[in-house]
Amino acid sequence: MVRIIAGPCQHESIGKSGEIAEHCKQVCDKYGVDYYFKASFDKANRTSIDGERGLGLVPTLHAFIDLKNELSGLKILTDVHTVDQIRTLCYQGSYSAVDVLQIPAFLCRQTDLIIEACKTDCIVNIKKGQFLAPWDVNGILSKTKKAKEVWITERGTSFGYNNLVVDFTGMQYILDNYDVPLVFDCTHSVQKPGGQGNSSGGNRDYVPALSRAASAMGVSNFFLEVHPDPDNAPSDGPNMLNLKDFDQVVDNIMEYNYAQH
Repeated sequence: MVRIIAGPCQHESIGKSGEIAEHCKQVCDKYGVDYYFKASFDKANRTSIDGERGLGLVPTLHAFIDLKNELSGLKILTDVHTVDQIRTLCYQGSYSAVDVLQIPAFLCRQTDLIIEACKTDCIVNIKKGQFLAPWDVNGILSKTKKAKEVWITERGTSFGYNNLVVDFTGMQYILDNYDVPLVFDCTHSVQKPGGQGNSSGGNRDYVPALSRAASAMGVSNFFLEVHPDPDNAPSDGPNMLNLKDFDQVVDNIMEYNYAQH
């Protein structure tokens, strides 16, 4: 089954997140795709001190609970940066507002963070750092033995300054050598990190083709940041997919996924 993680770079408001989650869920339901809503409560790794970071953990946690109450069956992914954030998200009563904890790429070697995430009842999605080789995933997975379930996300590989490339041979290595789901991050892979001085540039026009290519090679899990007005989003706008184009990208993913079966 195809799985898609999609949502804004950061939670801006219950109205905006609700609009995005509802649309993406409707599209994924139409195609029989397993959908996870994604939003960050804090963008802790901004290029500049002036970068917008988000609304914070507690307000966003309350918004996640409201979204789950409004959209039946909605599953949510968010990223964490500290052990204390994990404990706040997962250990406040029996009801969890989050289904997947995501370890950001820059923190994918943080042992204590990974181990704490793996103690929870959440799925743990670990973004492979842009600076790691495919076989370095072995070191990451050595820290996840107690996890309920682990995903590894490929989000592009550093190729000189301010540039990423998608290494499809590396993705094939991960598919062939690790017994965990591989997620392809279609939007961060077209990023130009720090390429606009104090912010990140990118080119969302490459997202549809890359997602089709990954689907054709056997990838079944996809990560897409989407927004109804990406050019005015508080972060990652240039590489985010416009919400109105989400349906077509999912349609293409499913077409190529079915073709290789």
